[in-house]
Amino acid sequence: MKISRKWLSQYMDIRDLTIEQLQEKITAAGFEVEAVEKQSQGTNLVIGYVKECKDHPDSDHLHCTKVDIGNEVLDIVCGAPNVKAGQKVIVAKPGAQLPGGIIKSGMIRGQASQGMICALFELGVDPKLLTEEQLSGIEILDEQAPVGNEDPLGYLGLDDEILDIGLTPNRSDCLAAFSMGLEAGAILNRKVTLPVFDGASDIGGPTNLKINSTTSRCPYFLGKVIGNITIKESPKWMKELLMASGIHSINNVVDISNLVMLETGQPMHFYDKDAIVNQEITVADGFNEDYTALDGVTYALKPEDCVITNQGKPIGIAGIMGGDDSKILDTTKGLIIECAHFDHVSIRNTARRLSLATEASIRYQKGIEPLAAKKALDRAVQLLIEYADAKEIEETVEFGTNPYQDKIITCTLKDINNVLGTSFTRDQVFDVFNRLHFKPEYEEETFIVTIPSYRTDVEGKADLAEEVIRILGFDSLPTTLPLMEMTEGKLDEKQKMIRMIRSYFTSQGLQDCITYTLISTEKKDNAILSDGDAIELSIPMSEERRWIRTSILPSLLDVVSYNHARGNKDCSVFEYSDVSNKNGSFSHLAFVLSGLLQENRWTGYQLPCDYYTAKGLVEGLLDQMGIASSRIYFKENKMDVKHFHPYRSACIYIGKECVGVIGQIHPDYAKVTGIKNAIMAELSCDALLNIKKSKIKYTPISKYPSVSRDLAFVTDRNMPVEKVMAVMKKQGRINKELIIRNIEVFDVYQGEHVKDSEKSVALSILFQSDTHTLKEDEINTVFNNIIQAIEKECKAVLRS
Repeated sequence: MKISRKWLSQYMDIRDLTIEQLQEKITAAGFEVEAVEKQSQGTNLVIGYVKECKDHPDSDHLHCTKVDIGNEVLDIVCGAPNVKAGQKVIVAKPGAQLPGGIIKSGMIRGQASQGMICALFELGVDPKLLTEEQLSGIEILDEQAPVGNEDPLGYLGLDDEILDIGLTPNRSDCLAAFSMGLEAGAILNRKVTLPVFDGASDIGGPTNLKINSTTSRCPYFLGKVIGNITIKESPKWMKELLMASGIHSINNVVDISNLVMLETGQPMHFYDKDAIVNQEITVADGFNEDYTALDGVTYALKPEDCVITNQGKPIGIAGIMGGDDSKILDTTKGLIIECAHFDHVSIRNTARRLSLATEASIRYQKGIEPLAAKKALDRAVQLLIEYADAKEIEETVEFGTNPYQDKIITCTLKDINNVLGTSFTRDQVFDVFNRLHFKPEYEEETFIVTIPSYRTDVEGKADLAEEVIRILGFDSLPTTLPLMEMTEGKLDEKQKMIRMIRSYFTSQGLQDCITYTLISTEKKDNAILSDGDAIELSIPMSEERRWIRTSILPSLLDVVSYNHARGNKDCSVFEYSDVSNKNGSFSHLAFVLSGLLQENRWTGYQLPCDYYTAKGLVEGLLDQMGIASSRIYFKENKMDVKHFHPYRSACIYIGKECVGVIGQIHPDYAKVTGIKNAIMAELSCDALLNIKKSKIKYTPISKYPSVSRDLAFVTDRNMPVEKVMAVMKKQGRINKELIIRNIEVFDVYQGEHVKDSEKSVALSILFQSDTHTLKEDEINTVFNNIIQAIEKECKAVLRS
């Protein structure tokens, strides 16, 4: 909501307050002022008269001018194509501070220049509010502009200051300037005087206007014919207020419709009377056709869209935008005014689908005061009579009835103070209700208040208490310490796991990411490790945010793709997040590796992002969780070969339960995501949390020496080395003590001297005992048993 200082000044006296003081007081009352904008900026400005204008001798587009600024004549070089002798212009003298910098005297191509002739956009005026002529050259003032006036921005009415107020969802009433003015008056404790226009539309003779609604989406509809109006320029004050609100002035009639919407919060539409056949207007739905709106764009109407029709044909998109075929033109002689209540959900759906976020649709979506339609019609008729010479006014036609009734709430002083924990007096509370125009009465120790029609957010005693503390100030609340039992602050198991995961991955060089929970249909269909149907939003903000995600990886791959596209090839990221489906909410962990995970160029060290690096990250994480490596298995991936490379990926099992998938991205999916190559994984953290962890046991380091033996053998190419290692460990005991401490694969060979169907595997075995120094014959016995078992169970042949 934008409202300017000048606009508020029309309703109350705020000359003693700076814009910063206004900002502070309004924010303290619950309306956060998000920004204070100056309508224009510039110091050391003056109105000048161009006495002489000649072409620059050394340029084909510059001009040498002599400008009279009242007390002296300045030589100024100007590049604007529209500068001419005899014009009155805005001059920035040397030393002027403009949004673009400081103006200095100097030489431009050999000619002296003592300032600058300004365009409005150079003075910080929003270019959207300027015409093409104003954007293409300097601002030319009218003949009455006083030469030497040192406040040209004030002369043009561009010296306003604008408050950009962020309204909470329950205070849509303050989208109306009248309501915001009343609210500001209550906050500042100032007398507010609004324009008087009640009943202005009650005048009029007989009419032939027929209005109707065939849809429940429009229960109330007002129409009125103004038979004769004059199209002309709007008064200066009206143009200034519209410009401060970001609306470009068009003509007096169109400006009145926009001003009334801003004042009352009620959108309304003026139709050219001659464009409406038989003076008949009907609100309807059920159309499935293209329609060209006031902005000249053709929109595809759907049956659920509410439209304004004449003789069964659309003439406007209800609550959003009128039609191009019935708009107000310079030749318009008469008007038909439409002012209606529309279903806010229907307006929101249509506006979102058509991407039409107009001032009208925004107000309908947020909710409108029940009596706003009649107020808007009264104000419009008043302004049309005064500023458009409205004549031949016909009586108002009404469809439906407005069921609004005054809302009366009662409460006691004790009710207020009990809710707030305060000790306000009766006079203080009564004064607040009076400032808020609640028409308070006090009978038998009870406040009786009548809530204004625009305050739809006030429903009960708690709301009244909130209004009291909001106006009197939250600093009025007594300072007290909360009463609570002393409890030990500690993390639960899930919180500990989350912190450990984040600490572990960041220490390994991965970046922690937070991506959107809401995703597109494409990402939903590419979910990995998904279980159950995804939840679709009933009213999504856009197609990109239609579903609640069931998987993290599709979103995380977007992050990597974004980095790759900008030259960051070493991008390794992870994310821990909740995912949801119709069965409930679950916790997932995902990571994507690409390029190099770690690198030290000085020492030549590099850790590539390959499958084995990712597998090591998973094993290290599970180890920190207390899950023994003997319980972890990596099995062939048959779960998802659409997103993972079928021969370079695996399912992660802990015991018999699958907890995740890890591997290289499938080449086809890589093309879809825009990633050349990446290693990725997604795990179920709920499954990891529910797995019984091994208790950490202390084992002293053996004080006896260890012995290492190497072993190489040839086996079938499809024989898993993991099975070989398991066979070794079975044979590695002496008197029930396991003396094999470690088995490490240090070479796998496939090539010359080895059959195509075979491979050569070399391992190093570390022997050590906790009870004695191993003897040679003990080691030999175990070593020979290992060789025999491998040859028998793995069909392997020892290499000599």
